[in-house]
Amino acid sequence: MLKGFRDFVMRGNVIDLAVAVIIGAAFTKIVNSLVEDIIMPPIGLLLGNVDFSNLFVVLKDGTKAAAPYATLAEAKAAGAVTLNYGLFFSTVVTFLIVAFVVYLLVRSVTRLGPKKADAPVTAKDCPYCLSKIPIKATKCAFCTADLSGRA
Repeated sequence: MLKGFRDFVMRGNVIDLAVAVIIGAAFTKIVNSLVEDIIMPPIGLLLGNVDFSNLFVVLKDGTKAAAPYATLAEAKAAGAVTLNYGLFFSTVVTFLIVAFVVYLLVRSVTRLGPKKADAPVTAKDCPYCLSKIPIKATKCAFCTADLSGRA
């Protein structure tokens, strides 16, 4: 049983997947920082000093304090039920960036990979009946024309 488990874990695909998950987790942190710290502040500035992390709608006031809440943290601390559309917008932007980077990565890997060779020619057209026949045929199987003198 342990030998089977060891064989399973040591297969190339499992190790590749583990490495991909670890690198993906680290990459997610980088992308989140890119979106939250680099991309969203200028977008918020262009839209009139909007802080997307504090865009929310109070669905139900909290029991500890009354609305209005200046920040999402205040609303959460008061126990208010909120609809956090600013955080959702940031998450969508993060997803789009990750999807674009993955697209670029896959595209570049496929360009660097081996080129598909053209399949060797194994058939030709009969000059008389235009049927497909083997390239080395000297007689057409369809119209019985003699092809020995033709290339």
